[in-house]
Amino acid sequence: MSTPEQDLAQYCRTVAENAHKASSQLQLCSGELKNRWLNDSAKALRDSVSVILEANAKDIEAAPGYGLTDAQIDRLVLNDDRIDGIATALQQIAMLADPVGQTIQGSVRPNGLEINKVRVPLGVVFFIYESRPNVTADAAAICLKSGNAVILRGGKEATHSSRAIVDILMDVAATVGIPENSVQLVNTTDREAVGQFLSLNEFIDVAIPRGGEGLIRRVSAEATMPVIKHFDGNCHVYIDQQACLDMATRIVVNSKCQRMGVCNACESLVIHRGIAQQAIAQVVGALVQQGIAIHGDETVCSLIESAVVASDNDYGTEYLGPAISVKVVDDVDSAIEHINRYSSGHTEAIVTSNIVTARKFVSAIDSSAVMINASTRFNDGGEFGLGAEIGISTDKFHARGPCGLEELTSYKYIVTGNGQIRG
Repeated sequence: MSTPEQDLAQYCRTVAENAHKASSQLQLCSGELKNRWLNDSAKALRDSVSVILEANAKDIEAAPGYGLTDAQIDRLVLNDDRIDGIATALQQIAMLADPVGQTIQGSVRPNGLEINKVRVPLGVVFFIYESRPNVTADAAAICLKSGNAVILRGGKEATHSSRAIVDILMDVAATVGIPENSVQLVNTTDREAVGQFLSLNEFIDVAIPRGGEGLIRRVSAEATMPVIKHFDGNCHVYIDQQACLDMATRIVVNSKCQRMGVCNACESLVIHRGIAQQAIAQVVGALVQQGIAIHGDETVCSLIESAVVASDNDYGTEYLGPAISVKVVDDVDSAIEHINRYSSGHTEAIVTSNIVTARKFVSAIDSSAVMINASTRFNDGGEFGLGAEIGISTDKFHARGPCGLEELTSYKYIVTGNGQIRG
């Protein structure tokens, strides 16, 4: 009789083998077929709102038992509008060009050989994520459109919602002729399953973790295949001495408050000393009115009665809720130094009317996206025109920033000759 550990290992291996087989078959699927699946799936999701909401209600009921914060529960909740948004994202992906088979560059050698560098899928994606049922559909859609089979390992907090969504997507896949097992949802919440999948590099080509720092560090340490990492989002907005404070207020409030439980929300505010008194009164004051707790330095605490003294740890914290760190610096160089020290490499923004300062900031900041006079909330695949993204990579290899269709491809060289041999 097999042990539970052996049963789990066999289950994970079977899922990975099935995904590997599906990935080979997906190479032969046309862009038209994949788009039909996306559009038909969008319609099926809208037609199944009651089924999805019933499943989501079970997850919401169980959420307090998992110790989720209000912001985390908000990320978990589905309603009619959010389900419609999921469906719309699938339709938007269908409208994007299919990257598979695109020629990146080509040339003809002096001997007549035609060399073409062509996009190909990565193969099998093992995607691990937490508490976001909409990400289930986004990841399935973007992986399949880019020709990749995907193994989805969602958090236990969204188990029922994710299962309902995947069942709908795969019912449509079977109807239109997408290969079986192109999208699979892991049916166990056993944490050991993650380790099993991370050992199966003969079947899985890349692992993509999207969640807390602990998850990402675990995946990075255990994976036997390449990892595209989506680390936390300690995003900064720097208000320069030559900033319009009305603009700065709009940008900071939107970056922090429009939706707090997301990775591109502003968690740290940096202010030039030359404009500090006015900026703290207006911009930080606006945050206080929004119910944001202020963790500030000595200058900030002297001007904001409710502020508490920031620790070194505060400046590096991704709050994902109604709190922010605020630091006053002497100049743009000090701002750059502070941000590069504490940033997670996700998104930073500068508010300034000085183009020279803006260019210096953009050149010196080491993050996946840098905004000039715009909210950090724009670092998003949809907002960048990529369609839904599978994550925002804070890595530098193989992808950086929002990971859309092209970021889930590699390439191969196709060489065409007419009998040439090498002398």
